[in-house]
Amino acid sequence: MRSFVARSRVHDSGVPGTRAEDISTLEGAATCAPRVWIDLSNSPHARLFAPIAERLERGGAEVLVTARDHAQTVALARSHLPGAEVIGAASIGGGGFDVGALVGRVRDLARWARATRPDVALSHNSYAQLVAASVLRIPSVTAMDYEYQPANHLAFRLAERVLLPAALPDRVVRRQGARARKTVRYEGLKEELYLAHPGDDRAVPGRRGGSRSRDAPLVVARAEPTGAAYHRRANPLFIACLRELCFRRGAACVVLVRHESQRRAIEELGLPSCSVPTEAVEVDSLLLEADAFLGGGGTMTREAALLGVPTFSVFSGRRPAVDRLLESEGRLQHITTPSQISLDGRRLAPVAERIRERGAVIEATFAGAVFELLSRKRGLG
Repeated sequence: MRSFVARSRVHDSGVPGTRAEDISTLEGAATCAPRVWIDLSNSPHARLFAPIAERLERGGAEVLVTARDHAQTVALARSHLPGAEVIGAASIGGGGFDVGALVGRVRDLARWARATRPDVALSHNSYAQLVAASVLRIPSVTAMDYEYQPANHLAFRLAERVLLPAALPDRVVRRQGARARKTVRYEGLKEELYLAHPGDDRAVPGRRGGSRSRDAPLVVARAEPTGAAYHRRANPLFIACLRELCFRRGAACVVLVRHESQRRAIEELGLPSCSVPTEAVEVDSLLLEADAFLGGGGTMTREAALLGVPTFSVFSGRRPAVDRLLESEGRLQHITTPSQISLDGRRLAPVAERIRERGAVIEATFAGAVFELLSRKRGLG
């Protein structure tokens, strides 16, 4: 891994192991270059864990990163965590949950971990990493922000520490194995962690990029997570919304797909003024210029909402508590018909200061959980 430059402050999150003085003590204890293993199992994880990796390395840890060959995960890892090692066969996008692929990746990760000997494992519900770490008796930290993911029952029971947004209902996650003694809560959304990164000017009010010469409204759309364990089927409402926007509203749409099968399906629609990028896209400039965002569900939908883009969700699974939080703030609207999409261009102000403050606290919470396990493993806790 590369050396990182310190960029963020420590804030008091109010939870054990993440106060400024606790972090200082834990980081000071980690002077023998303990190894922290981060596994990226989905596309958003590269951006999420990049600032955490910086924080861990500043604290004296050696960070090792593995990545699953799934959707845009590898491409984004190359950008944000260029030392990442791809482990496991490529996933077949949109084909549903593949138990065989999971078992194969567990085997490959276990072989890799035996050779590299990490001290602590960290992920956002990487099931393969959690199983491999459990087999090898490597203490693990997992984070999650969707309470209706069926595999939470596996992840929460295997992990030593479970990091969850405060918005997730306690009664649900406890049934899934997130017992009080192993669970650490944080205020806000995980997306705020990397949106708070000082090198990212999207959280600064008034920064929308240059002026636009086009007349057509721009809509950025993110396809639904078809094939995920919590979202088995395609959502016809997403396609209906694209038809409405392109044929009837005259909008220019940029559709960011998750899998090649989704790309083919959208291109076959023959929608006017609709582009489907063939490479992984950093959405910064797109969101700065967008008049609206159409989300099939997931991280990018919440990013757009936090940045003040008029955001419409057609997620057809059980709605997450973190989405409901944004709905209560008027930043996200869950729609059931295409006519509910507004293109009046009225943005909400980005919650810049809140993003900076919460992002720093969430970063400290993730790092604090890792350093706590390192201290316990080395008999310092």
